[in-house]
Amino acid sequence: MSDYKFNYPITVRYGDLDPQGHVNNARYLTYMEQARVAYIRHLGLWSGGSFLDVGIILADAQITFKRAIHWGQNVQVGVKCTRLGNKSFDMKYRIFDGDSDEEMATASTVLVAYDYRSGKPIPIPEEWREKITAFEGEAL
Repeated sequence: MSDYKFNYPITVRYGDLDPQGHVNNARYLTYMEQARVAYIRHLGLWSGGSFLDVGIILADAQITFKRAIHWGQNVQVGVKCTRLGNKSFDMKYRIFDGDSDEEMATASTVLVAYDYRSGKPIPIPEEWREKITAFEGEAL
């Protein structure tokens, strides 16, 4: 059983496949991004307006591939925030088969709060801290 409170369903598209018939490794990053944006929207941190208002950039990504994902598979991505620093925060991901709960990949990212208009990192907004901590239910 997973300790991820937020899981996002992924539809594996034919175009996600590589010539070997499984999901191309680069698509895992896209799946994580889709789930991360859904997590942010779920917490009410972004309403879906301009991407300039999202205020985060990806600084680092690590993925451990465990099993191939195939077309038609019921894929889910678990997302959680595990650390809130001053200007950066860490997220973890669990990509798994929604039917069998088989783990397909695990991953982590470091994200930086960012003001796109000034082009500079900024402190994580207090509203974000409050909502993420309340959702995750632990001190980050």
